[in-house]
Formats: sequence, C-alpha cells, structure tokens
Amino acid sequence: MFYYLFYSQFKLFNLFRYVTFRAAMAAVTAFVICLVVGPYVIRMLKKAGIKEATGKSDSAELNTLHGTKGNVPTMGGIIILAAILISSLLWGRIDNPYLQLGLLCTVGFGIIGFIDDYIKLTEPDKKGLTKTRKLVLQMAISAALAFAVFRCLLATGKPEYLNLYFPFFKDLVLDLSFLGGVGALVITFLVIVFFSNAVNITDGQDGLASGCVVITAAAMAVVCYVVSRQDYADYLFILAVPGSQELTIFCAAMTGAAAGFLWFNTHPAKIFMGDTGALSLGGLLGFIAVASRQEIMLFIVGGVFVIEILSVVIQVASYRFRNKKRVFLIAPLHHHFELKGDPECKVTVRFWIIAGICAVIGLATLKMR
Repeated sequence: MFYYLFYSQFKLFNLFRYVTFRAAMAAVTAFVICLVVGPYVIRMLKKAGIKEATGKSDSAELNTLHGTKGNVPTMGGIIILAAILISSLLWGRIDNPYLQLGLLCTVGFGIIGFIDDYIKLTEPDKKGLTKTRKLVLQMAISAALAFAVFRCLLATGKPEYLNLYFPFFKDLVLDLSFLGGVGALVITFLVIVFFSNAVNITDGQDGLASGCVVITAAAMAVVCYVVSRQDYADYLFILAVPGSQELTIFCAAMTGAAAGFLWFNTHPAKIFMGDTGALSLGGLLGFIAVASRQEIMLFIVGGVFVIEILSVVIQVASYRFRNKKRVFLIAPLHHHFELKGDPECKVTVRFWIIAGICAVIGLATLKMR
C-alpha cells in the first residue's frame, strides 16, 4: 500500500521503491504490532478461558514438568497472523501474485490451525481435528498453492522452473517435468505439508518454534532477495525468479512477527501460538521455498524443523517395527533432552544455536559451485 501511496502514484519518496527498505520496515512494523497487540490478546484469551491443555503427553514425567503451563493462554498465533498480514499489505506490492498467494497461504493454514485449536478447547477429549482430516486439509491448500505458483512461473515460458535444484551441487538438477509437470506439483506441495507439520511438532517448549522461525525466515528473506535479482542469480549460478522480490517483504514480516511473539513466548511463556500459528508459519516457509524454487535450501536453513519431525518418524518406525523399542526417551527430540534432565531454557537456546548454524550453512551454499 505504501509503495503506491508514496512512490508509484505520487513519486513522493524514491526510498519506497527499494525492496530492502520495505523489507526492513515490514519486519519492524510486524514486530511493533505484536508488542502493541500482544498484551491485549493475552488478557482477552485469559478472560475467555482459552488456556493450554496440559497432561496430553504419554510421559507422566513430562506432564509433571509442564504442569505449570496449564494457566497459559494459547491460540496466540492470531497475533502472528495479524502482524504478518497487516505488515505485508502495508509494505508489499499488492498486485504481485506471490504476495497474494502468501496472504492466502497465511489465511488458509491459519483457519485449519484455528479449527484444530478450537476443537481442542471445546471438545472433552481435547484432541482437535483427526490426523486424517488435518492432513487432507493441509494437502488441499498446499496443492492449490503449488498449482498457482507453477502457473505464475510457467507463464514466463521457462520450463526449467519444473526442475529441482540442489544448492551444494548446482550442476545437479532433477527434472520433474514428467507427466506434464505433475511430478513438480507433487514434490512441491509435499514440501509445504512437511514444513507445516514440522513447525507444529517443534512448538513444544517456550520460545522454541518462534525463535527458530525468526532465524529461518530471516535466512529465507536473503534467499528470496537474491533469486529475485537476475544479476545476483547469474553471479551465483542459481535460477532467478522474476517478481519474487515481494517474497522478501513477506519473509521480513514473518521474521518481525515471530520476533514480536517471542517477546511474550520466551520462558516463562505468557502465551502459546497453538496450531493457529505453528501450522501457518510452517506452511508459509514451505510456500516461500516453493515459490523461490529453493526447496532444498529450506531443508538446510530450516534444519531444526527437519530434525524434529524426523525424530518423530524414527521413533514411530522403531516402535512399530522393532518390537516396541524406542530410540529416544520421547519424541520429538526437544522433549528427549528435557527428560534427560536438561532445563527447558538450555534446550531451547541450544536449538536456536543449531538453527543459526543451519541458516549460515544454507546461505553459504549460495556461493558454492
């Protein structure tokens, strides 16, 4: 909106034409929105009795450790979503298709998370949507987003957008154009579903998911800015995506919103994001990677989320196929360390450090050939 008011229409401030400036302002705006709105939302949720459901784990010890969190309000993801939407609309170019799809992604996954949280709070069993229903809804939105993204990309007339690129080996390209591009659609929509669930699984300790999202989204902002510039992309031997500069705005807004939420979510948390926030943030990360054609890059910079969801897969597989033997004390991985005696704060900060290392490694691959 500001782009049109101050540059496109009236040419008042040339500064508003620069993506870097608008991205920085989007991050600051989202952060401030969270700080201003956060206390009000926390009071509102407390008054409505919307609190975290404790005692959900199969581990009695873990339930005891988290027993004090029963009075903390949840569904705080509405703060994050509001900050992302408002900030992106203010600082982004609304006519950009990638920004429009990002807004739809935010709303779509936000609705799924909200329904899931609402059922947990209102139904006696507090289990939310069934795993099948939740997955079907996630897959439906992800498939629609993947289809829309490829429609935008292929409108440029470049079939190479149907390929899967590997950061470490830039000459290694996986052709996904078979069956009329169905292969590319399947792979990319699975990326969105994967990260939506990965962030949701990671959201199990105060500040863990929100802190890792800050780092990952900031790294993806750099990636999106690079791929939106033909000169930078040519220099780094990566595929340029014209028009994707507005994804930088979206990543910046996400970074600021997650940081603003972390202000209240850090230990001891005053509010939890719930599925309303976790599903949306993960879905957004997946969508941004797909739209920028950097799916493998996201698996690197978002390494903490990958490790967390893989720990669950490994635990379930081991329990099922190794005569109920477990690899970890409990999954996901952050709870394993918690049961080993590590304080929650220590586990969270160490995971933040790992997230930072993953982000640095991912960004470093941009120059590797």
